[in-house]
Amino acid sequence: MLSLNALMLLLSMPGGTEWILIILAVLILFGGRKIPEFMRGLGRGIREFNDAKTNVNSISVVEVRHGTRNMSEVWERRDRKLSV
Repeated sequence: MLSLNALMLLLSMPGGTEWILIILAVLILFGGRKIPEFMRGLGRGIREFNDAKTNVNSISVVEVRHGTRNMSEVWERRDRKLSV
């Protein structure tokens, strides 16, 4: 008998046929020309997010190591930048 976790995994993950149907539905809804534009935009968004995350982490570590700021000041400044 399958455990509850294994059963949930089997029910939640689409198989080969389901992926084919999902891809066909996306092609029908959006067309072949819009999908590359969408993926390019998604890639840019992920890249910008990762760059911002890396930048915030590196600035925070340098400032805290040198004792110029404590962590609460670093996070407050980051929040002000993100809200603009």
